[in-house]
Amino acid sequence: MFRRRGRDAADEAGLEPEDEGEEAQQEQEAPRRTAEPPADRAEGPWDAAELDNPMEGRVDLGGLLVPAVPGMEVRLEVSEKQEVMAITVVLGQSAIQLQAFAAPRTEGIWTDVRDEIAVEVTKQGGVIDKGVGSFGPELRARVPVRLPDGNQGVQVVRFLGADGPRWFLRAVISGQAAVQAEAAAMVEQVFRNVVVVRGTQAMAPREPIQLRLPPQARPTEDADQPGAEAGSPYTSSDLNPFQRGPEITEIR
Repeated sequence: MFRRRGRDAADEAGLEPEDEGEEAQQEQEAPRRTAEPPADRAEGPWDAAELDNPMEGRVDLGGLLVPAVPGMEVRLEVSEKQEVMAITVVLGQSAIQLQAFAAPRTEGIWTDVRDEIAVEVTKQGGVIDKGVGSFGPELRARVPVRLPDGNQGVQVVRFLGADGPRWFLRAVISGQAAVQAEAAAMVEQVFRNVVVVRGTQAMAPREPIQLRLPPQARPTEDADQPGAEAGSPYTSSDLNPFQRGPEITEIR
């Protein structure tokens, strides 16, 4: 069991952000727009300061603590420098890819990111449907893909986002969970129970929050496809999380 702590938990613990003046200046220089109120996070995803024991029942991946679900497979997309760029949790025929980014102190970025995703998907010949789900505004994309038999097909993916205190968590759901309610409920529960460990250091808006390999991870054979790009809330690899790139796999 866990108990949510108040917003001032970090202050009560005596945590002080480093180089706060520099971060505030970066936020002031960033373009401003009228953003909609963030979705209620009363049931997650969580900030590390909001829980009494954020590590309980979760896999420690540095900037993200991912809930441990029986039978899940965790794929960590790594760069050539062996830096973890994204995390994909596979549950049966469903997958959810997770990335966390720094965000301004005063407002979230999910509104802007949704617009950017819509533009990129449309450029690739896909179709975007805007809607509201369990976590607030979300996107459903239908994108063209080449099937194993060489024919053209369509893949459905869902983009979720959560604005937290100075962070943004983005998820891409694919497979059965993108189209079936029962499978979606299992994957959404993973998203709901993720904990973001933002840290107190100054970070530019949209800078990726650093991830790391868990001690029990083991490498798999590299494929020819690249992993996710650093610093981008949207990449083309998001459209097929089942397509294996350079990664580390952990079976639980």
